[in-house]
Amino acid sequence: MTDHAADAVAETFRSEWGRIVAVLIRWTGDWDLAEECAQDAFAKALERWARDGVPANPRAWLIATARNRAVDRLRRTRTEAAKLRELAMTTPEPEPPAADDSGIADDRLRLIFTCCHPALPLEARVALTLRTLAGLTTPEIARAFLVSDQAMAKRLVRAKAKIRHARIPYRVPPGHLLPERTAGVLAVLYLLFNEGYSATGGAELIRAGLCAEALRLARLLAELMPDEPEALGLLALMLLHDARRAGRVNAAGELVPLEEQDRSRWDAGAVAEGVAVLDAAARRSAGPGFYGLQAAIAACHATAVTAADTDWPRIARLYGRLAELTPSPVVALNLAVARAMAEGPAVGLELVARLAEDPRLAGYHLLPATRADLLRRLGRHREATDSYRAALALATGDAERRYLRRRLAEAGSGDRRPQTEERRTGADRGAETDGRRPTPDGG
Repeated sequence: MTDHAADAVAETFRSEWGRIVAVLIRWTGDWDLAEECAQDAFAKALERWARDGVPANPRAWLIATARNRAVDRLRRTRTEAAKLRELAMTTPEPEPPAADDSGIADDRLRLIFTCCHPALPLEARVALTLRTLAGLTTPEIARAFLVSDQAMAKRLVRAKAKIRHARIPYRVPPGHLLPERTAGVLAVLYLLFNEGYSATGGAELIRAGLCAEALRLARLLAELMPDEPEALGLLALMLLHDARRAGRVNAAGELVPLEEQDRSRWDAGAVAEGVAVLDAAARRSAGPGFYGLQAAIAACHATAVTAADTDWPRIARLYGRLAELTPSPVVALNLAVARAMAEGPAVGLELVARLAEDPRLAGYHLLPATRADLLRRLGRHREATDSYRAALALATGDAERRYLRRRLAEAGSGDRRPQTEERRTGADRGAETDGRRPTPDGG
């Protein structure tokens, strides 16, 4: 197998998995069959592309291969004869979806709404959609939900069984029923963007394709539901984060802390658009919701001219409101970092110590990473070294692991330096809490 062919398969999987599965589900009406045939097509691509070369249109090749596999499967089982005749007459390239009264023309967004059926628990809807349509692995989804890989695998199996046994139809609901699925759809797009912006595994910190796809779908959703403030809030949140993407890594792919980022590399147009969308969301709501509050926090970071200009007291207040609206250990950890930046690292360290007792954060590498950062800021290098080691043992992304190793080395050398330099706190040292994951190192 040539490296070129393997890279092409991997890149096509990252960018096209969801579209291919969406098309197959629309054609076959069978979730498991669509996913299995798509997997078979990618497996065949590894073999064929290395031998015959990468096709001019990889997606069309994969769709045609998966379609033929579906035809074979249906023929062997002798079921769904009508569907078999329909498939036999279908061209390999996807056709525009049949008209319905949902107002959704995009295959992937239509199927996200389909997957987010109210008969399933919210977390199951989100997890299943991320696995099937976004192509995220079970471990990636498990890390997003702070559960074990095994627990997430069982949750996915139960969700599919529920769909099968309850005979949940594979169709988009009419427009007036879309709002009851909105929460699940928002959560899917939110986690999809998060995985693109800070990948939980692999060599790259940023998966630009996932960010772009999440943004595309968020725009479609905002157009579909222009009076839904949380849809606008989520779009604003994505825009404000994505505006800073170019400054988050250097030429070597290393994570650059927020305080050290070249703000001239940030996308000023995206920041302006994000702020405008956030203002539009505010006009449609009596008060910001989960996504609107996070977008307001992101706006504080994105509009600060320098790190020293960051309004940390406002960020801390916004996190306080977010914690009241949606109590969670991750939000509490973000709040601890924000208060540390506004009031000093000792305050944050006390709050982090309380969170260490929460079992939901066991195995979450950003908890010891946050503690290490605060200890470093207090000049307690020996303790910081231990916490950086603990974070390094838990981190899965290569970029984050490289960053933590660098911080570990700095903390070790700091053990032998006067502590006065490291006792500077607040905005002159700079940290970031950005509403997705607590990133005191400045993601």
